[in-house]
Amino acid sequence: MKRTRLKRRGGLGRVAEQLAWLASSVAESGSRVEDRYWEMKLGGVLDQHLATNDEEALNAALDHLYSTEARAYDELADSIESRAECAAGAFPEHDVVLIAAPILAWSRYRIPAAVVPPAVLANLRVHLRAHVLAQGARLAVADFLFSPDQLPQGYCATAEFSKVLGAAAMGDHDLRIDTTGMPETTHFLSDTRYLLAAVAVPRGSALFHWQEEGGSRDSAREQWRRQGGACLAPLLPGCAVELVLPESYFAASRAADKDSRPYSVRASVAYLGTALETPAANLRAVIASFWDRELEEYRIGFTTHDSDQVLHGVVWPLLGAEDEEADGSSQIEAVLRESGINDVLHLEHHFPLEYCDDCGAPMYPSPEGELIHAEMPEEHMEQMPRHLH
Repeated sequence: MKRTRLKRRGGLGRVAEQLAWLASSVAESGSRVEDRYWEMKLGGVLDQHLATNDEEALNAALDHLYSTEARAYDELADSIESRAECAAGAFPEHDVVLIAAPILAWSRYRIPAAVVPPAVLANLRVHLRAHVLAQGARLAVADFLFSPDQLPQGYCATAEFSKVLGAAAMGDHDLRIDTTGMPETTHFLSDTRYLLAAVAVPRGSALFHWQEEGGSRDSAREQWRRQGGACLAPLLPGCAVELVLPESYFAASRAADKDSRPYSVRASVAYLGTALETPAANLRAVIASFWDRELEEYRIGFTTHDSDQVLHGVVWPLLGAEDEEADGSSQIEAVLRESGINDVLHLEHHFPLEYCDDCGAPMYPSPEGELIHAEMPEEHMEQMPRHLH
């Protein structure tokens, strides 16, 4: 999840000012002992306002620090995320953490967001315990594959969900999700689904397998992709899937955001090759940077060699601290060439963030340096996603 803030008008309220001061104090601390003092103070205030659903004060403090004190902003963002995903204060004798297991998927058809059957849930518990979690950890898994729009919205909602799922983890049983009123899922060519769970251990004990002697993230990732992928694939029929290592909620979400960028490029090349019945070597990719007040994203327009019509497009957003110095266009080109596209055109012009007035879809760069609505030929439009990542 990209930590991007847009500055809001008006002065800081009392609560936001207190949060900003405490975060600045953590950032300026000169010792671990002082760190613990300020972190305890900050954590107590955060727990209070997460519990009272004071999302506005949290965001106001973050907005203020984002434009004034980068280190304090990072400290406050880390503290808010930690308190929200750890159900802080709800389970005094245990460490309880909300975890996410993201699944990258692409398909010419609709990517499901669906209930996980009990038998599949039982198998997923087995593989999470065997390959991801520390020995003896209690576990609760939510019985639904969430789309991004269906995840808890905001820090306060995340904190509340962490407590509910954490309580189930304390009882070592799974959680049934009431899907009544859940938002509809937008139809994308490539998208992410999230399996959410909570893990509970005695305070100070290891949570994950890689915290134990002989464990490693790489081994956990490999085993989870193999074993967990075999369980999850039947829930996503007609989809190509790739699993991201399950971790604490916000860390896993950021990893999914990062991994989804090259995944969506590879998915688009594979899709175009299938839909147009042409090898990747017959495609051309046009890369351009898109700016608001600063560089926000790159967009890639795909054409064939014999046409300037943009058939498909992909957005590559900047994440975290990335800016124009990160050379995202070179990263994109590397993924394109690995996918089999040899004709890659970089446009030097800085484009504004333009979208279609009718449908809201992003406009993509053409080889002629124009912004064009991506459209497949009519004969290839059957069962096409309405929106393209």
